[in-house]
Amino acid sequence: MAKAIHSMIRVLEEARSVDFYRHAFGLDVADRLDFETFTLIYLSNAETGFEVELTVNKGRREPYVLGDGYGHLAVSVVDLDSEHDRLGALGLNPKKIVEFNRDGSLIARFFFIEDPDGYKIEVLQRGGRFK
Repeated sequence: MAKAIHSMIRVLEEARSVDFYRHAFGLDVADRLDFETFTLIYLSNAETGFEVELTVNKGRREPYVLGDGYGHLAVSVVDLDSEHDRLGALGLNPKKIVEFNRDGSLIARFFFIEDPDGYKIEVLQRGGRFK
């Protein structure tokens, strides 16, 4: 059976992106593979074996165009309200908290935040299907 292990995004500045993911989500560099024309940086934490792979293409000066097909990464947290406050205090501009309901039942509480390259990350209250 297949097991999800990482998701890759292209970033413009390694240090800026590593700093964002460390402060926002507690992800640290698990591995860094440097090649002639690009560098791969794998970020992870003790909560999960899933990693975020940052790809830095050397010499790239223009921001990436995310287009209209990119979705988002998602993370879950124990206390959504505290996490929203913490990220706001760091100046990372989390969007408003949204409650997603169907037939009068709460399905999810979440907010979005963007990384330095404009990738959207959904931050969900842990529970139900969002463990």
